[in-house]
Amino acid sequence: MSNIPTPVKSVNRGYLFAFLSAAILSTTGILIRYLTQTYAIPALILAFWRDIFVILPLGLILLIIRPRLFKIPAKFLPLLILYGLVLALFNSNWTLAVAINGAAVGTVLCYSSAAFTALLGWWFLKEKLGWGKMTAVLLSLFGCVLVSGALYASNWQANFLGIFTGVATGLCYAVYSLMGRSFSQRGLNIWTMQFYTFGFAALFLLAFNLLSGGALPGSAKNISEMIWPGLDLLGWGVLFLLAAGPTLLGFGTYNISLTYLPSSVVNLIVTLEPVFTTISAYFVFGEVLTLIQLIGGLMIVGGVVVIRVSEGLRKA
Repeated sequence: MSNIPTPVKSVNRGYLFAFLSAAILSTTGILIRYLTQTYAIPALILAFWRDIFVILPLGLILLIIRPRLFKIPAKFLPLLILYGLVLALFNSNWTLAVAINGAAVGTVLCYSSAAFTALLGWWFLKEKLGWGKMTAVLLSLFGCVLVSGALYASNWQANFLGIFTGVATGLCYAVYSLMGRSFSQRGLNIWTMQFYTFGFAALFLLAFNLLSGGALPGSAKNISEMIWPGLDLLGWGVLFLLAAGPTLLGFGTYNISLTYLPSSVVNLIVTLEPVFTTISAYFVFGEVLTLIQLIGGLMIVGGVVVIRVSEGLRKA
């Protein structure tokens, strides 16, 4: 019989799942970068198929295990449609940001969402904006300037779309997170919410592609390009892995870790995601952040840590 107390085992298990979640989530940018580089698949087409490959297995699992979860109160439908629109915008911007800026920069910029979440929570939800959040906002926003290269006027001309989509990714993710928090407080099952949100996001992305006629950056020029984006069997497999891995498995391990550890601890551990992505991007694609970008990335991640620590002190 083991002499290790059960609470210690539970905590260790929680840390294991949290680190596993960060590692799995960190592959998002890597897989997106691989697909856009290898197959030149337009970003919005990639975002569409990613959502499709999320809802197909998730819908099948719900149908087999708990069909009643498909039922939602009518009052939630307009909110889920809006939530799907926000997710579609987030997926579009993140995919474009990774395709333009690289996996490391795109993922680091996504973490500016912590600062935007603090600001939007203060603005719309009347949440307090204490010293921790204010410090994090300043660190994160200035870090974004350094990572994206927005410090130099020449970069605005050469890489305006990259800078815009990178910052927009953080903003969209912040709105997505705040809406998710609101849904969790309304008692809607989290997997039901995921299924409908990704389903509506796929419909919006379908509209973005087909109605724009290629006018939107990264969109399909015609319906044939949308239906068959030129992927071989390996490409479709990587696309399915992108949906099943970071989205479903990463999300699942994150939630499992929350059953063993406080959310403040889990969120701190998950901030390792951009670190894992940056290391992987170096070995896979040879991506190297400049010294200024590294400093900016540390400021963004540091801002997330400040928020988590200040929240932990406030709740203590």
